[in-house]
Amino acid sequence: MPSSDGHADRSPLHRLGQNLRNPFALGYLAVCVAIVVWTVVVTVMDDSGESMAGVVPVLATAPASLVLLVLPDGRAMFVVAVVLGALVNASVIGWCARALSRGSRPDPTH
Repeated sequence: MPSSDGHADRSPLHRLGQNLRNPFALGYLAVCVAIVVWTVVVTVMDDSGESMAGVVPVLATAPASLVLLVLPDGRAMFVVAVVLGALVNASVIGWCARALSRGSRPDPTH
């Protein structure tokens, strides 16, 4: 039987997209991109090969990136950990911002 509420059949991916489009989540993602660009520039310019700049994006996207860093070593896994960590954190930030701005009104997506 179809639901009379037009928002009841929204998928989790729709809610995820809605969370990621929040201005606070987008701001967090922009900061993460800036940190990654800074890390790449600092690492490329460091001739000694001992740059610790890669720690900054991992800490900025923790705790999800820390969980993913236990996967096999390599640059690809580092990038995957930072990207997924940033997306998870941005989604949580967007969800919190939506919930706080909604106040005591019911969530229209349920």
